[in-house]
Amino acid sequence: MTQDVQFSAEANPFAAAEQVCATLGTLTDALFDEHTSRHPAASLSAPRLAGHPAAEALFGLPLAPNGPVHTALDRLGTVITAGTARPGTGAPVAERVITALQARYGGGAVRGAIADRGTTSAALFQLPVTGEFADAKLRPPFAPALAALAAGQQTRQPVELPTGAGAEVRLVVPTGFHPLTSPGGPPGVSARTVPPLRADTDLTDADRTDGASPATVAAAEELTGHLAEVAEELFSATGREPRRDFAVISATLADLIHDAGVVYAGVCALELDGRSSDAALVVSLAPHPLPITALATELATVRRHAEVWTVLLPAGPAAVLVEGRTVPVPGPLAADGQRRWVVTSAVQAFVPLPDGGTVLCAQLSTARPEDWELYTEAFAELLKSIQFGWDGEPAPVVPAPAPAPAFTTAPAPVEADAEKGAVKEAEREAKDEAEEEPDEVPVHLRGTPVRVPPADFNPFAPVSEQPAVEAAAAEEQSPHKGTPVMVPPPDFNPFAMPDLPSTPAEQPSTAPAAADPFGTTVSAEQKNDPFGTTVTPQGPAVPPPPSTPPVIPAPAPAAATETAGEQESPRKGTPVMVPPPDFNPFAMPELPSTPAEQPEAGAETEAAPEHRPFG
Repeated sequence: MTQDVQFSAEANPFAAAEQVCATLGTLTDALFDEHTSRHPAASLSAPRLAGHPAAEALFGLPLAPNGPVHTALDRLGTVITAGTARPGTGAPVAERVITALQARYGGGAVRGAIADRGTTSAALFQLPVTGEFADAKLRPPFAPALAALAAGQQTRQPVELPTGAGAEVRLVVPTGFHPLTSPGGPPGVSARTVPPLRADTDLTDADRTDGASPATVAAAEELTGHLAEVAEELFSATGREPRRDFAVISATLADLIHDAGVVYAGVCALELDGRSSDAALVVSLAPHPLPITALATELATVRRHAEVWTVLLPAGPAAVLVEGRTVPVPGPLAADGQRRWVVTSAVQAFVPLPDGGTVLCAQLSTARPEDWELYTEAFAELLKSIQFGWDGEPAPVVPAPAPAPAFTTAPAPVEADAEKGAVKEAEREAKDEAEEEPDEVPVHLRGTPVRVPPADFNPFAPVSEQPAVEAAAAEEQSPHKGTPVMVPPPDFNPFAMPDLPSTPAEQPSTAPAAADPFGTTVSAEQKNDPFGTTVTPQGPAVPPPPSTPPVIPAPAPAAATETAGEQESPRKGTPVMVPPPDFNPFAMPELPSTPAEQPEAGAETEAAPEHRPFG
């Protein structure tokens, strides 16, 4: 079950019965009025099973597979019997019953129907209706009578039935409800005394029954009389038209009720403190293999607007659900002809049968929230009266429908299925022998695949260094192979000076002194600036002749090694020295101006003759 389609028959096996319950609530709201005959509210307070003399005798004896379906007992209620081995023939009886009821009440147009249309069906009245979720604020409380079922109590063992009888359930419905289902059930469920056909005509048996079986004709006649009797009880103080409308509209739902697995469908009309009150009751059987704990968990997960409890009944564990539902009233049924909505309070109980594959579903709904406790007390007594019978054979396993395949962009590989026949098997073998071809790509996905960079991709970002092993593995796995190139960073300047040591501690001490044609010696500390060094004279400073241009000293070579801890620069190549913007190749080199920087006089005298080119 899913929350969006909880009332869908495809996802919820109890959806059809819930639809029947909503439809009965629509009928009571549209057709019942102040002229309807009602029972006193005390009719729901029937004596308990232990206080009734026939209760133990009824529930202590197994009923025959073709026994009665409804058994009315005085001061107790109506005993409902249903079993998995008695599904009925499924023969439709609605059309036959509608025709008989219209003839019984003298014809005429039913409320919301057109007289000259010729046929009457449920669709003509926009039935059945489907309930929807009500707001969580409109959910009724979990009544004390229902909460008391969660207390521990003694359970009864199923009654042993003969082999082949399947699982059987029996329960008691209070006397305040009027059943709309036939006392003998649909055709083929129970044994009936088929009335003899009239022999005073020349028609054959097939002509008299319109081709239907005698059991079907008997079931239709039985349902016709039963609905007419219920209409007489409910509308005894009114005329013929309300009785006809109620009986005919109820007859249009006969086939729908049977197809939904409903074994009992009834309505209640009560009078409480001078006001009217209505309710609907539906009991059904549906296949459901989940245990009670899993079923309660599923209900609590799917129906988040509802309140779900796990209780213990005398028949065994059960799940009880309380929720609010919004039910539409079709325009053809409404007194003013306008479609409207009614909010109802509903309680629903799920009781697994001992065969492990069938669940009994009982539900009650009312549009009178002020009478909620009254109806829940009667519903709790109904649940306590449930008793099972079983022949010991588990129910056959019904395979669950396969979930729909999830949508994927790429086509899934086709798997072989041996159950599809010899043709599928031959096609699979032929495909295996043929040359393997890639899966066909949809038309809108065909073309050359490209790799789209992310939005924050920077093509000039430095490439992170990786170990050789990881780089080789990545190169083998990468689908894009080629020659890697070094991309410079965005702030790269090809004319920038290389980083050289700036402190005396970082400079090498063994660098040779640079030659100076002017008699100066350039120390190792003065190599940072080849165009603006400070020289130490070895003799008297004699300027060169004017015709001889000054010789520019060669720049000192860069340090061959770097200090420990520094990494190799990612920019490799031959460094070049670029002169500063204010460089003057004809400027005189700067001489020391302070006495502390000049050498001694003796040294100047000795070194002076060596630097004079003319002696």
